[in-house]
Amino acid sequence: MAVVEQYARAHIVTDAVIPDDEAVPVVLRYDPETDPRSVRVGLPGTHEWTFSRSLLEQGLRAPTGAGDVRVWPCGRVQAIVELHSAQGVSVVQFESKALLRFLRRTYMAAAPVTR
Repeated sequence: MAVVEQYARAHIVTDAVIPDDEAVPVVLRYDPETDPRSVRVGLPGTHEWTFSRSLLEQGLRAPTGAGDVRVWPCGRVQAIVELHSAQGVSVVQFESKALLRFLRRTYMAAAPVTR
């Protein structure tokens, strides 16, 4: 089973100094060997969150959350991932199609190989 890593552009609303309307690179990662039920979202710097892959999938259809992570659709083409930490809250706005493409790749990577 292969690790899935995908870079996506996202807009981040945070207390950190990031110019308005500037998209930043975000790393989406899935490692079925380490944790087949979780995905990781890496923001610029050293910020990385791990949460349920099903939470991300469900949040593309309807508002949902667990622990420090909330996900919800924003209009027809965007999705919001809200991440809480001791340093504050980061709100990350993605294009839904980027998250859907990533999820599709994770399910392909986790599918059993048949011969």
